Amino acid sequence: MRDKAAWRGEILARRKAITPRQREREAEALARHATALIETPGARERQGADGRPGTAGEVTWICAYVPVGGEPGSLAMLDALRAAGARVLLPVTGEPGPLEWAEYEGPERLRRGRFGLREPEGAPIADALRLAEVILIPALAVDRSGTRLGRGAGYYDRSLNASRADARLIAVVRDDEVVAHLPRESHDHRMGWALTPFGGLRELDE
Repeated sequence: MRDKAAWRGEILARRKAITPRQREREAEALARHATALIETPGARERQGADGRPGTAGEVTWICAYVPVGGEPGSLAMLDALRAAGARVLLPVTGEPGPLEWAEYEGPERLRRGRFGLREPEGAPIADALRLAEVILIPALAVDRSGTRLGRGAGYYDRSLNASRADARLIAVVRDDEVVAHLPRESHDHRMGWALTPFGGLRELDE
């Protein structure tokens, strides 16, 4: 069985070969899937009579991220989530440990943070993961039982301990990165769903 390092090498090599046009098509497709992420249990009931999102405290909070390198997606999905009525939180990277989160308020309010990642300018929100009904998590791959393969830094594994028990953990990968089996370790958090450009949102089996 391949170990995590072998899986990472293979997937990163495949991602490097993706053409700019294919990346663009995948990003457009992921942005179109954004509306399905708002339809968490109870989200429709929290909308007003006219179908518009409710006031602060009644909207859907979603933790997401700004894709970098070969990661699928773009800012278009974050903007689509906001347009659909969600409030979007993005990670703020510091020293190794749990991530902090601040609200995404549009591309013009992003700055360069640690490791060159784009992060919100605003102050981190205390206990942000307790707000989020949906958490979009970058991954190199996810298997059908929900084991996620990350880059190995452990930021998300350390952070997800603070998430809500009913939060939907969604790995965002390319369609061919949903695989039969990945090596699993005791600290790995199980993903409940995968979001792919052309397969959309799919629930993963226990």
